[in-house]
Amino acid sequence: YGKLFKMCTVLGKLEEGRMVHSHFLASRFRSSPVVQNTVINMYAKAGNLELARKVFDEMIDRDMVSYTMLVAGFSQINEFRKALEVYGDMIREGLHPNEFSFGSALKSAGGLKSDDAGRSLHGSCIKYGHDFNVYVGSALVDMYARCTRMEDAEKTFDGLKNRNEACWNSLIAAYAREGDAPNALKLFSEMKRSGLEPTHYTYSSIFSACAECGSLEQGKWAHADMLKSGVESAAFVGNTLVAMYGRGGSVEDAEKVFRRLAWKDVVSWNSMLTACTQHGLGREAVGLFEEMRGGGFRPDGVTFLCVVAACSHAGLVEEGLRYAEEMEVGYGYRPSAAHYAAAVDLLGRSGELERAERCIREMKVEPTAGVWKALLGACRVHGDAEMAAYAAERVFRLDPLDAGPRVLLANAYAAAGRPGDAGRVRAAMKRSGVRKEPGCSWVELANAVHVFVAGDYSHPLGEEIRRKWEELREGCRRFGYAAAAAEEGNDRVRRRRHSEKLALAFSLISTAAGVPIVIKKNMRVCGDCHTAFKFVSRLVGREIVLRDINRFHRFGHGRCNCNDFW
Repeated sequence: YGKLFKMCTVLGKLEEGRMVHSHFLASRFRSSPVVQNTVINMYAKAGNLELARKVFDEMIDRDMVSYTMLVAGFSQINEFRKALEVYGDMIREGLHPNEFSFGSALKSAGGLKSDDAGRSLHGSCIKYGHDFNVYVGSALVDMYARCTRMEDAEKTFDGLKNRNEACWNSLIAAYAREGDAPNALKLFSEMKRSGLEPTHYTYSSIFSACAECGSLEQGKWAHADMLKSGVESAAFVGNTLVAMYGRGGSVEDAEKVFRRLAWKDVVSWNSMLTACTQHGLGREAVGLFEEMRGGGFRPDGVTFLCVVAACSHAGLVEEGLRYAEEMEVGYGYRPSAAHYAAAVDLLGRSGELERAERCIREMKVEPTAGVWKALLGACRVHGDAEMAAYAAERVFRLDPLDAGPRVLLANAYAAAGRPGDAGRVRAAMKRSGVRKEPGCSWVELANAVHVFVAGDYSHPLGEEIRRKWEELREGCRRFGYAAAAAEEGNDRVRRRRHSEKLALAFSLISTAAGVPIVIKKNMRVCGDCHTAFKFVSRLVGREIVLRDINRFHRFGHGRCNCNDFW
């Protein structure tokens, strides 16, 4: 019986396993703890914890293996609290956990982000002599990282005498989740020097880290290394590659990877749709969506979120609304607040502010700050200061510490010719202690990242950067550029030193003529910088790509692909 249950487990044959189980219950071996443990394992591995728990509860003689199988099963389906409850029962029964018990329990503590439970388990690992076990060590590293205790994760990793691929992958994945590409890549190089070969899990984490911070050059290097090493690309690795190229600014490379994927799932399509949407390729995204459906793939909620956002960027208002309705009526998905925010953005971009506001009033879920922000952004662009104030007031109630909406409202007042109201909003921000996040832009050049902060000329080429921007500004004036007087509190000098302008001047100094420029920014690009970039692209005859918090802007020949709505 034990061999039959193990075979059903390996092959994933649950129905056949249930038939064998029925036969087993009628046999004289039905009370064998060893065989009952294999039954628990079979049901747990199949994700049927209800049957696994039933077998466990009916056992007369439970041992450490019985408990461990159940802990692992609950942990596998992310029922972390139940997993820790079963682990606690095991300890109270006086049973000593093994490395697999600790591995599953630590995963559960990390899943709950329970630092207290994790530290208690770490103490038990030391007590029972499992703290230097490779399997437990990698679980400890992962647990501390998921509890956002990176120093403890690094300390635990450094203390391991023997490390396997899982140990390295745990810490690399932790850096990836933090968006820390430099440390992820540094550890990746150390792993290779140690003699261990990276796995597809390693590469997936590296690509995720590069995607998070938009580090395209380092991502390309890792991709080339994977191809050279001959590691077989699993489907999820291909998906992270598509996301990495898309977020790094190369939608063309993202599509190449996507088209070459041997096996696609809904995540693959969503990754490519997201890349198209971020780059403002609305019509291409709609075409991809129809290709997906034509290929027999069922869209999910993320798919519809992408396609509605894509319609918004392409100005396809009625098509976007039709897709939003189809999601609910045709596929049975209940719209989330994010879907409503996309619909509000869709209507708002086209100037249909009243329809956008009515869409919010008719929502079937409670409007979030993100929904009202979508309306506020549209009001700023279309100059409706009254509705902007109405939307902003609701954002303030839901997210009082977010400075972004206050800045948008002040800019909306300024654009509407109401500098007094704009000043009052800024004064209120100052009194309440709500601070605008410092603007920060960065450029990746020759595998080095150059970071610029607004008004900071401390870069080694600081004086050259300042002179270059003044030269560009004078050149743009001849084409008709005049710094926007309305935005950013009428502070022309401060606008002149915005971080993206410093990054642009540096890029023009440091790269050859004709080479495209790619700049990343941690917040929304202001109106004056957006206008300035259009003029500079015409002046120098270069393509300039700027990724802000909303999307990619591609400037060329004096125009931007966002059509001045972002």
